[in-house]
Amino acid sequence: MTAPTMWHRLAAEFIGTFWLVLGGCGSAVFAAKFPSDGTALGIGFLGVSLAFGLTVLTGVYAFGTISGGHFNPAVTLGAAIAKRVEWKALPAYWITQVVGGAAAGGVIYVIASGKAGWTAEGNMAANGFGDHSPGGYSMVAVLVAEIVLTAVFLLVILGSTDDRAPKGFAGLAIGLTLTLIHLISIPISNTSVNPARSTAVAFFNGDGAPAQLWLFWLAPLVGAAIAGAAYPLLFGRNEELADRPVRDDALDEEVN
Repeated sequence: MTAPTMWHRLAAEFIGTFWLVLGGCGSAVFAAKFPSDGTALGIGFLGVSLAFGLTVLTGVYAFGTISGGHFNPAVTLGAAIAKRVEWKALPAYWITQVVGGAAAGGVIYVIASGKAGWTAEGNMAANGFGDHSPGGYSMVAVLVAEIVLTAVFLLVILGSTDDRAPKGFAGLAIGLTLTLIHLISIPISNTSVNPARSTAVAFFNGDGAPAQLWLFWLAPLVGAAIAGAAYPLLFGRNEELADRPVRDDALDEEVN
């Protein structure tokens, strides 16, 4: 079977990250609260949590065999540290993930602007701490939550895609874990664990989100690095580069 080229892998990462942001942040913007005839409808925290979990679940099954199904710079970093993906691919993955997320943020903005009276400021599902945290949690609290939850997320990803894991269930485990992470942390930080997701909406949202974006890069990357380094030590594997995605002879030329 012909291995995916780097262009194929980046296309998969672009579409997957686009879908994650559109499905997750879109559900928060359009459907979390929906007043109708004086009755408050909407999917609430539970629905938004499920939306994020479903986007990554479907994305992993659709594109995981092509690019590894990262859709998240933190996942790519953790995978590189755990030797699941080559380091030279990391910059291209990161750029593609950020661009794919920003494209979805733009689509959300354009659609939401079609509603009379809607304004993007403070209404684009941005992440935040302090006054910009949904529950008013401090910077330290948000930092700890994002580091710990990202580390657990990476451990699940690395464990469910390990050669020793049952085949065919990784997407389900990853999607359910992201759902649970959102159930825990939407009130804390509006849940990032993904710098591309945070960047995708921060600048459309304004209202302090761009100034706080540094935390939603730093914390997920730290959490992912901890998990990427800990996994082979905890579970006795120091794998060679994984065949998720499979490397091909042309790859070196494409990423150099």
